[in-house]
Amino acid sequence: MKKNSWLKEFEISEENNYSTISNDYDIFKDKKLLDSFRDSIIQELIDNKIPDDKMLSNYINEEIDIITEGYDLSVLERNHLFDLIENEINGYGPITELLDDESVTEIMVNSPNEVYIEVDGQLLRDESISFINDEHIIRTIQRIVQPLGRTIDSSNPMVDSHLPDGSRINAIIPPLSLKGPVLTIRKFKKSIDSIDSLIGNGTMTPYMARFLQASVEAKLNIIVCGGTGSGKTTLLNILSNFISSNERIITIEDAVELRLKQSHVISLETRNVNYENGGEVTIRDLVRNSLRMRPDRIIVGEVRGKEAFDMLQAMNTGHDGSLTTLHANSASDALNRLETMILMSEMDIPLKAIRGYIEKALDLVVNIERLSDGKRKVTSISEIVGFDGENIILHDIFAFNQKGLTPNGEVDGEFILYDAVPFVYKKIRMRGIDIVDDIFSELGKKKTTNKKTNKKLNQTKNKNK
Repeated sequence: MKKNSWLKEFEISEENNYSTISNDYDIFKDKKLLDSFRDSIIQELIDNKIPDDKMLSNYINEEIDIITEGYDLSVLERNHLFDLIENEINGYGPITELLDDESVTEIMVNSPNEVYIEVDGQLLRDESISFINDEHIIRTIQRIVQPLGRTIDSSNPMVDSHLPDGSRINAIIPPLSLKGPVLTIRKFKKSIDSIDSLIGNGTMTPYMARFLQASVEAKLNIIVCGGTGSGKTTLLNILSNFISSNERIITIEDAVELRLKQSHVISLETRNVNYENGGEVTIRDLVRNSLRMRPDRIIVGEVRGKEAFDMLQAMNTGHDGSLTTLHANSASDALNRLETMILMSEMDIPLKAIRGYIEKALDLVVNIERLSDGKRKVTSISEIVGFDGENIILHDIFAFNQKGLTPNGEVDGEFILYDAVPFVYKKIRMRGIDIVDDIFSELGKKKTTNKKTNKKLNQTKNKNK
């Protein structure tokens, strides 16, 4: 992206000759020669220590002059080679600039000449970034995951990990990927690190933010649900920051993404098994182990299988204030998925008993969605109010009502506070938390007034009869 910015800066039309060089992959057409130059220069830089009196850029230029002597390279080809070497030394290969660009929220490498990015919720193909070949992609993946204690090769062709800043990395290579090596990076957004940032970008209202803060402080058990890329983990991370610094927090994740600010945090991470060795440690194993670690709070990055039963069991045995996420399209879908996950645990429990168990364990379900315009919204905050013997009863407290689309394609809608005092408000008050009193006290007065009005109307009707 940054390589093309000069076109806009100097108002140069892409319809002229410059458009022929906009595709990064086509700048250096001889890929075998490019790979040969890359290998030779990198090896020289590894074997020879850079003199203290020389800048790295000058040293790279000198090595390029030596290695490419006798070859008639164009200015563009030479600059392409320099960028390639510099990014491999100082960063993570061709995607270095994308990782540094805060406007890019996701990077998807499908092939050497097929790189997609997400910007402001929109999927775009980036022609300014490319790799030499499949081996170059694999080398870049290995460079990323090796410092994290992970490996990727033919015997372990899939890896799920994270960068030091919390960005999530997923890579899969042949034989599992028929297309070739595929790398996906979901970047950790440094700009969204507080509830105020979610209010500022329209994800929720101040009332919703205060209610969620009060709910976490009151140790309500909360599930955050939504689709892929909807912002579940980001919201979970922000909600986790409302936990008191006096509590012992255990976080459990497949790849560590949560960045809690409290001092007493124990982070646990699963371990995958490859095709030759054992030693797999699952989310379920870690949830069970966490119960022996004297936790005040248990935060599971994502529940997706048999661990759901253990998580609910923890919630039902005194570990209040637990938080987790799961994939679902709505609050009711989230509860249905939980039922399915518990049935996956191969325990002989009747469905009616499972639903009763869920009803007793959970307090709130928060649904967040990425809408058609790419923006994230908390579309509902619902409470579990009971179990009628057949179904779990959900009541919405807040919701987002979408009315349609504006002429420029943005979602048009409004947030709603339902005209009823939630049952969980009593739990919040019992914990001595009063930051939402102004929200629900008016609703309580209105409800009392309505009851008195209805009573007077009924009395009047009876007298008229």
